[in-house]
Amino acid sequence: MNRSALGLVLSFLVFFLGAPLHARETSPAPSASKKTSYKKAAPIKRRTVKHPSRKSNRVANSAVEQREKLVKKTVVVNGRRKVVSRRVTYAPAVPADTPVLTAGDVAGLHLKHDSLALKSNVALVMDQSNAQILFEKNANVALPIASITKLMTAMVVLDAQQPMDEMLEVTSDDIDRERNSASRLRVGTRMNRDDMLHIALMSSENRAASALGRNYPGGLPAFVAAMNAKARALGMLDAHYVEPTGLSSQNVASARDLAKLVMAAYQYPVIREYSTDLKYAVPAGRRTLQYVNSNRLVANSGWDIGLQKTGYITEAGRCLVMQAKIEGRSVVMVFLDSKGKLSRIGDASRIRRWLATQKTHTQVMSAVAGEQG
Repeated sequence: MNRSALGLVLSFLVFFLGAPLHARETSPAPSASKKTSYKKAAPIKRRTVKHPSRKSNRVANSAVEQREKLVKKTVVVNGRRKVVSRRVTYAPAVPADTPVLTAGDVAGLHLKHDSLALKSNVALVMDQSNAQILFEKNANVALPIASITKLMTAMVVLDAQQPMDEMLEVTSDDIDRERNSASRLRVGTRMNRDDMLHIALMSSENRAASALGRNYPGGLPAFVAAMNAKARALGMLDAHYVEPTGLSSQNVASARDLAKLVMAAYQYPVIREYSTDLKYAVPAGRRTLQYVNSNRLVANSGWDIGLQKTGYITEAGRCLVMQAKIEGRSVVMVFLDSKGKLSRIGDASRIRRWLATQKTHTQVMSAVAGEQG
């Protein structure tokens, strides 16, 4: 085939194969002189996809990191050590500052505010000399009282007049199986009744309080019955006890009840001494246990405290009762369902400053009245 014939064949191939391809890629422009009947095509709406911001990405990644982690483990395969990685998921830990509802919160007591901005849901201040109520807040509501219970435990033990030098033994019955709280008294520890009472009042030792109740004539049921009988005799109308430690949230009383309890317990010199002792060492077999007071205010030289008891369980919040002399006046203070480890101490200090202000105001008014007279 000559060159002219070959060129002719290639021209036909380019025409038949190339033209349709070109037609598909670009449409011919309509003639300017010829009107078209086609409607103008509506513009295509583009959907905008919003991408997460860097901040939201960080939050999302943080959430994933809280629930997944890479765990490396060394294994032996065919006699050789090999490190394998595995991604595991886990429940994120609850933040430590997550608020926990107490019985007082559930009852709505936190909605009531007071002029002193106390952190306790319940408070009461009483003049010990005449039982005059100087300040109160939700004082008639019965709430869990935690280890404030041990003041009643101490009175019942002392009323029974059992030998204080009698040796008592901690048994498995004294283990806290309700809250699994820790104790320094091991099962099998032997200690006399006096030392048990001392550390129960001063350091709120739960196994000691339990052992005291178990070794009461008639056992624990008789001891609890004696606690409730004592409460009725003192006029504690809203009080009820089910055990001697305070670990049960069923041990309840109102602030007015507890003011009566403090005034009654103050009549026992042993309770006054043991509850305000700074520290105490007790023999426990071959070792000696050092205990300190659970209330830091007893070590404060600015306070004159004659009796005190602290308490805490989740349902009760932070609790504190005290007898103290402030500005020459003996008062009883009750704080229940306080938030924060130091808030009950702070509330006691607020009451103390308020009482000092009240005394100054009274003195000024008396001086003015004397001048006018």
